Amino acid sequence: MLDLRLLRSDPEGVQGRLRRRDPTVDLAPIVALDEERRLLAGTADDLRRRQNEASERIAILSKEGRQGEVDRLREEMRAVASERKRVEVRLQEVERELDSLLLSLPNVPHDSVPDGTKEEKVILRTFGEKPVFPFLPKHHVALAQALGLLDLERAAKVTGARFPMYTGDGARLELALLHWMMEFHVREHGYTPVLPPILANRASFVTSGQFPKFASEVYACPEDDLFLNPTAEALLVNLHRDEVLAEEDLPRKYVAYTPCFRREAGTYGEEGRGLIRVHQFNKVELFHYTTPETSYAALEEIVSHAEAILQRLGLHYRIALLPAGDLAQQSAKTIDVEVWLPGQDRYYEVSSCSNCEDYQARRGNIRYRPADGGKPRFVHTLNGSALATSRLFAAVLEQNQQADGTVVLPPLLADLLGQRTLRTS
Repeated sequence: MLDLRLLRSDPEGVQGRLRRRDPTVDLAPIVALDEERRLLAGTADDLRRRQNEASERIAILSKEGRQGEVDRLREEMRAVASERKRVEVRLQEVERELDSLLLSLPNVPHDSVPDGTKEEKVILRTFGEKPVFPFLPKHHVALAQALGLLDLERAAKVTGARFPMYTGDGARLELALLHWMMEFHVREHGYTPVLPPILANRASFVTSGQFPKFASEVYACPEDDLFLNPTAEALLVNLHRDEVLAEEDLPRKYVAYTPCFRREAGTYGEEGRGLIRVHQFNKVELFHYTTPETSYAALEEIVSHAEAILQRLGLHYRIALLPAGDLAQQSAKTIDVEVWLPGQDRYYEVSSCSNCEDYQARRGNIRYRPADGGKPRFVHTLNGSALATSRLFAAVLEQNQQADGTVVLPPLLADLLGQRTLRTS
């Protein structure tokens, strides 16, 4: 949520910055509602004051036996009470409308974020070289099914399309990746591990920014008003909701494993095949709570931690800065880590690392008390996958495939699984 005082003081400036990501943003209704809200609140306060003063006056007049004046004043106050009720009802309506509009606004892009849409992202750097094959590289689905690592047909029978089922060495590889990444971030980068609930309540999704705008994209349990986690960010941002942290305790750095669930409505052609765009996937998520002054250094740190996973696995990837038109609702700046899939001759995002600044903190009332005193300030929140395993799994297979259809595992994974090669049994 944006700072209403900022919208009030510079509506044209904020609207111009928001239109970098959405040309249709119009702050005029918000400014008008805010002005009406303040006028109504002032009127309600004035009417309340008049009632209080009249009550004191009536008490004095009653003691003096001046019943006629008491009756006239009470009649006048009945009209005041009726007017106050009307004003307060409208005030509640205006506050609900204003809150709804404020919750629908996206975050303001950081000045370093370029203009443009998805196709105009900026490639910042690459790691390693694209693997070269003396044969036509296969798609990960062909490799996985031939090696008995995935059973997509039985997964569809059990649940439906675009839900994966890992089998045999595929299940072992998936679990090995998840366990190793969790341990790596705890031991190497000092994160506190968390295994959060998979379900979250409505307030949690409002804080994270998924609600109200993207409620239709989340799997719901309506009888309980609970929702399946689409990303651990939505859970971790609520760890300190309605809390005031000490500056000395920042940054707070958490790593969590969760299965993630997304409707992903629509058809995506090649992206809907295999592990690229699925309704359920596994992910290790990094999350930071920081001061405003340190949040952009923290963003670079999260990106480096996501990169470290791919570097340890020897996978070719690139780093991309997203333009304003491709930012998530809550993000002020996002840097993607994209891994190369030779079977599809393209890069796919395996991690989005975002600084949400104080957008989520305002929605969740998450603050810290400065070490040198003063009023509590809102924290900055940051998140990044490190990593999502579905596309990582695909990259391991596609970048390490051999001409005979086997996959030679990177040394780290070979040690974890106790075998050098994935092959048909």
